[in-house]
This record gives sequence, structure tokens and C-alpha cells, in this order.
Amino acid sequence: MKPSCQKIAFAFLAAFGLATVAAACASGGVGERGPRRDPNLLTAEELADYAGLNCTEVVRRLRPRWLQGRAGDPTVVRDGSPMGPAGDYLDQIRVGDVESLRFLNAADATMRYGTGVTGGAIVVTTKRG
Repeated sequence: MKPSCQKIAFAFLAAFGLATVAAACASGGVGERGPRRDPNLLTAEELADYAGLNCTEVVRRLRPRWLQGRAGDPTVVRDGSPMGPAGDYLDQIRVGDVESLRFLNAADATMRYGTGVTGGAIVVTTKRG
């Protein structure tokens, strides 16, 4: 291979390597807006601004998709115990008492809590103090 061809090949490989590294760094999940948030989780930090509301109001504002189950109302599971349909129980829980809210789709909820959760589940973990 001629020296000029070697230089071109080397320059191409170097440019390709830099582009690959730049792409890997750009997809790290942290950008100008901060880390990506889990669409199936609301943490106490995210809920802090809504402490005076109940969980139904907050979910309607921040994650309305959770309440649109294909096969019915999602089931509320509070601290590991299934309570019942979100429409009946979620509004009874004050956001100030919540550590996190997590949505489980119907398949995951059924695997964890049985066949009665066809609309998915909203898992509420309360602060224990």
C-alpha cells in the first residue's frame, strides 16, 4: 500500500473511532435535562411538590397513562398488600405519606400478584417512620 493510501486509511479509522466514542458518550442517559426518568416510577423527590394532594390527583397530572388500563382499572398495592381498584383506593392515599409509586403493566402485575390484576398495578410504597 502506498504511503498516501496508508495515511488516508489511518485518518478514516481515527475519524470513525472518534465518532464511535462520541456516540457512546452521547447515549449515556444524562444530558442537559439531567438523567432520564423511569416512566413507570414516581419517587418521593418527584412527589415533593405535590404533598398536599392525593395520589389520584398526582398520577392524573404526572402519569395519566397509568390510569388507562386496557382491561380495566389498575389495582392499588400498598406496601405489598393488594387493596383493590385504583378508582376506589388511590385517592385515599396522601402523597406526603408516599416514598414511591410504581406502575406494573398487566403481565408483570399478574406474575407478581395473580390473575386479578388484569389492568396492571400501581404499587405504593409508603414512608415508614
